[in-house]
Amino acid sequence: MSRKAARVGRFLHEAEALASALRRRDPIGAMSNFPGPGRDGERLNVLFVCSRNQWRSPTGEQVWRRHPRVNARSAGTSSGARHVVSAADLAWADVVLVMEHKHRSRLLADHRPLLQHKPLHVLDIPDDYRYMDAELVQLLGDPVADLLGIER
Repeated sequence: MSRKAARVGRFLHEAEALASALRRRDPIGAMSNFPGPGRDGERLNVLFVCSRNQWRSPTGEQVWRRHPRVNARSAGTSSGARHVVSAADLAWADVVLVMEHKHRSRLLADHRPLLQHKPLHVLDIPDDYRYMDAELVQLLGDPVADLLGIER
């Protein structure tokens, strides 16, 4: 077996183990019909994802970072992103919110095993906004609260 094949095999084994651990943990009942915030008053880990992690996803993180029921982070799918989404980000997240369908496709192409039993929602927010633009803040406010099943 070549070194590359061995590395790929190890990576797949680790990804399967991580996915299995996430299924066991299932912090928000993601394997059933997404019932809302974490069990027993736990905070919900929400990952916002856009392309470059420059405007939309950092705005989502900022809007939700002080909410008492939410831990928020942001990342980007592009190799040039400020923070490129990683397996660790996806393992941390209870819910992943992407701005466009292309972000969902990219995440599934690169990290499908980690997302297998995790809510992944497309917000349909185009790349037309700057960081903390008032309209963007509004789009990331009540609609996200409704998705997460929590009050703002």
